[in-house]
Amino acid sequence: MGRRTLIMGILNVTPDSFSDGGRWAEPEQAVAHALEMLAEGADIIDVGGESTRPGHEPVPAEEELRRVLPVIRALRRAAPDALISADTQKAEVAEAALEAGADMLNDIWGLQGDPEMVRVAARHRCPVVVMHNQHGTEYRDLIRDITAFFQRSLELVREAGLPEELIILDPGVGFGKTPLHNLEVIQRLGEFRRLNRPLLLGTSRKSTIGKVLGGLPPEERLEGTAATVAIGIANGADIVRVHDVRAMKRVAQVADAIVRPGRGGFEG
Repeated sequence: MGRRTLIMGILNVTPDSFSDGGRWAEPEQAVAHALEMLAEGADIIDVGGESTRPGHEPVPAEEELRRVLPVIRALRRAAPDALISADTQKAEVAEAALEAGADMLNDIWGLQGDPEMVRVAARHRCPVVVMHNQHGTEYRDLIRDITAFFQRSLELVREAGLPEELIILDPGVGFGKTPLHNLEVIQRLGEFRRLNRPLLLGTSRKSTIGKVLGGLPPEERLEGTAATVAIGIANGADIVRVHDVRAMKRVAQVADAIVRPGRGGFEG
């Protein structure tokens, strides 16, 4: 972290995700896709069993567990050294995922949704992606309000005894924000560096990109995603969460060579 941008590959084991719902719903298919992403350069595989797209239907914990646990267990067996993230907002699912072999958590409510989530993370002393989220899109000051949310999450972390060094911050592009808010977050990403925590940016194939490009569907947002990844890295992203690992790995390599000279792996 810091020497180069890390790539988090998205593995949605759901029937209704906005971009690839249903493609990896079966454990065998999901693990094969995860191994493909690792071969393409993913540093982390983020396994999610509940779609969080706008208008999604909440999934009971039992169903989410049924979807993700076989995948995490099989992936751990197939790739013992892989770094596996469990993308969930439920402490019950987080606990079971960590016990099944996950290494870290990715919580779309930044440890402020399920009150048990931070205690699960503290017991396991695992890294956590703390994402900003809110109901509605009203802000007094966009960056200041997101920063205040992060500060509340970090206070919960301190109270639970989880080392702050394990926290990664994600400003939540596409969550509780208008398209203009999302673009502003990417533009001003560097302002969150004042919190002294690594930053994750998740823009892959999101609707804001489609709107900027005149209404293109998710499968035609590769170039737009590449633009957000490159600018995000220039503005301070340490991790990018993506669907198209091979392409975004290449984007990150070039961006790192520009913004992290001598550290991005390119020696001339």
